[in-house]
Amino acid sequence: MTEATGIVGEFFSLKEDTDADLLTMQCGDFYEFFGEDAELVSEELDLKVSQKSSHGSSYPMAGVPIDDLTPYLKALVERGYRVAVADQYETDSGHAREVVRVVTPGTLLETSDADAQYMAAVVDGSEVGGASSDGYGLAFADVTTGRFLVADAADPDEALTELYRFDPVEVLPGPEVRTDDDLLGKLRERVDATLTLHETDAFAPKRGAHTVREQFGTETVDRLSVGEQTLAAAGAVLSYVEETGAGVLASMTRIQAHHGDDHVTLDATTQRNLELTETMQGDGDGSLFATIDHTETSAGGRLLKEWLQRPRRSLETLEERQASVDALSTAALARDEIQDRLGEAYDLARLASKASHGSADARDLVAVRETLAVLPAVAETIESTPALADSPLSAIVDRPDRAAARELRETLEEAVAEDPPSTVTQGELLRKGYDDELDEVIERHEEVREWLDTLAEREKRQHGLSHVTVDRNKTDGYYIQVGKSAADGVPDHYEQIKTLKNSKRFTTEELEEKERDVLRLEDRRGELEYELFEELRDEVAERAALLQDVGRALATIDALASLATHAAENRWVRPELHRGDDLTIEQGRHPVVEQTTEFVPNDVRMDEDRGFLVVTGPNMSGKSTYMRQVACIVLLAQIGSFVPAEAAEIGVVDGIFTRVGALDELAQGRSTFMVEMSELSNILHTATEESLVILDEVGRGTATYDGISIAWAATEYLHNEVKAKTLFATHYHELTGLAENLPRVANVHVAADERDGEVTFLRTVRDGPTDRSYGVHVADLAGVPDPVVDRSREVLERLREEKAIEAKGGASNEPVQAVFDLGSGTMQTESQDRSQAASTDGGPAGESAAAIDPETEAVLEDLESIDVNTTPPIELVSQVQELQERLEE
Repeated sequence: MTEATGIVGEFFSLKEDTDADLLTMQCGDFYEFFGEDAELVSEELDLKVSQKSSHGSSYPMAGVPIDDLTPYLKALVERGYRVAVADQYETDSGHAREVVRVVTPGTLLETSDADAQYMAAVVDGSEVGGASSDGYGLAFADVTTGRFLVADAADPDEALTELYRFDPVEVLPGPEVRTDDDLLGKLRERVDATLTLHETDAFAPKRGAHTVREQFGTETVDRLSVGEQTLAAAGAVLSYVEETGAGVLASMTRIQAHHGDDHVTLDATTQRNLELTETMQGDGDGSLFATIDHTETSAGGRLLKEWLQRPRRSLETLEERQASVDALSTAALARDEIQDRLGEAYDLARLASKASHGSADARDLVAVRETLAVLPAVAETIESTPALADSPLSAIVDRPDRAAARELRETLEEAVAEDPPSTVTQGELLRKGYDDELDEVIERHEEVREWLDTLAEREKRQHGLSHVTVDRNKTDGYYIQVGKSAADGVPDHYEQIKTLKNSKRFTTEELEEKERDVLRLEDRRGELEYELFEELRDEVAERAALLQDVGRALATIDALASLATHAAENRWVRPELHRGDDLTIEQGRHPVVEQTTEFVPNDVRMDEDRGFLVVTGPNMSGKSTYMRQVACIVLLAQIGSFVPAEAAEIGVVDGIFTRVGALDELAQGRSTFMVEMSELSNILHTATEESLVILDEVGRGTATYDGISIAWAATEYLHNEVKAKTLFATHYHELTGLAENLPRVANVHVAADERDGEVTFLRTVRDGPTDRSYGVHVADLAGVPDPVVDRSREVLERLREEKAIEAKGGASNEPVQAVFDLGSGTMQTESQDRSQAASTDGGPAGESAAAIDPETEAVLEDLESIDVNTTPPIELVSQVQELQERLEE
């Protein structure tokens, strides 16, 4: 316990009662930090540290003005700190403070980031029990918009995929999850979130279910059809929001279940490989989202990003979006008019949340008023443009209660001043005519102000004075200031209060009376306006659901207009969607790459008889771009967008899975090959015959024969068992032979032209396998020194002719003849050949080789018994590894 007293002692006492990382306490016009908290914030925020004495000791102190607290809080919270805020209030004996809220990454309302700001809870079903508690339960809440989503997850991987999709800023792990080191480790890898340990009781299933039903209604919750663990997660989030004092529960008016059966499965690996929202380097620019984002509002941008990360499978939904994009893309003038009006809109969902929290000021209500005026303007443009009026856009703008929205807008127009101040306690917030009592106070206040404003002129005329001014300050109040040259001529009723260098200040009984009047009226006006403003803000908060409806409608129009703008500017076409297996793209282009290069379009044709394409071709020829291009076009089609092609027929898929080259994750104990096999395993277990699979090399992270074996077996398994539409790029030319034996496998290659030793990559995809690779040419393009490139060509030529190679640079300075032995997969020198020959001629080595021990013979028998055609790839790898270990023993 600290021995500090007074303000410092009160600070430390409050700090002991909160589990927040930091405490800031209001002291008059400042919020102060003391002790270690002051030293920490001074380092984090570059604040000046002073000293505060208490009980004979000195304590570090750092503070910020009341009006400047928000940006400092935001900076601390974004660094991962939980900050308790203690406000000051009046008591009979003076001032006291109490903690009114704890600001955390997930409960920060004052954010300028346009992206969603989710907090999440994840609960392991095993800690809940019951018939409906298998797997994991997840809940996601954005306190800045009031959005609340829940989801079931079958296993840890699915839970991690959902967490990656929503990218929360704060995660509340349930009691079992917080002890699962493996899950938490993967969570930290995939999501940049603060992990917060909320009270265990908040995750109790019965308590959670009760909390959720109290918030959203029993019937609504029962229709969700989610597990007990999911309701427990939702209850924990609601409990946490209430405990931290965010005050936004009133803005959480809906709870929605996020079911995967109507959405395309996109795991974290696929989202990263396709660079949906950020590039491989972590940049937003260059991502698919950045490319197609032409939204005018932050809410529209959030929705468009959500569509990309959660594509749909519902043909009805997708065709409605397509029809809207189609109409907007052709009605250019109307689209421009709509986007211009949307540019005047503010983020209604976040404004509703601020109103519910009680932090919305008069300017926020002006923003609500102006945004509510955007809806009828957009609706009018749609209704007056035949192409738009006949599209689903009409239904979108009719979804909110437009009459209620108009009524609220009119109320705000009648109430809030045109340009109110930023503070809510200084008056001038409301218009004349809004409240009779306020009007009377304002009228009397203006009468007194007018008397004061004209006093100087009256005194000059009445008493013949010059150099007379009337002003006011905190020390002297209202005063009459007269220049020294005229001060001796002031009337007798003037009472001098101060002498300055060139003038004197006076007051009169009448002036003091008017001063009392104006101060009383100012106080009454401020109090009355604030009371009326709070009532008005509460009325807006009660309409949070309405504001969210209007905001959602405007965001939807904004996202659709963005897609239409990009389609019109880039010659994208409307794809034909269907439920079949066919995937036909004519002259397709990569949506991002085409923005920066002169792109060579390519076709793709897949159907029931041609469902697995083995893609071969040189390095750097465009295989990866081609396959990602196909995946991006399918994904864009399933958000309702047009696509970069001349024509496209796309069978709706239930999931898109990718496996692309991976970096070592040695810090997590995972090599390139282990990452590769883990990603392959996930695809083989998760993909279905309605999925699209993109494999960019499999087996390259291990020895050649091991790699070919795994790639071969994976191809067979995908073809025979999974039956997903698959594009498989490989350098293993052996795999092209599968097209002769597996009915759905076809070969395609990226063409190259070689003339007079010069190679040109044509970027064109043609049927059939490639004839060879061009690795040495790529090495030359990459700037490998000429001697190395030239020597590579010599070695490659001799290998092709099956001739021996001279290994230069040995210790004897004599060239050594070496050949590539196909049986062993290694280079063999002449000395090695002689040694092996001697062994087989009956020498000691030959005797050793001839005598196979029983254990080795048993391993060979087990190896021979393995059926590579039916054994799953991962199981095959495991069996081979076991046999190797037995041989080593």
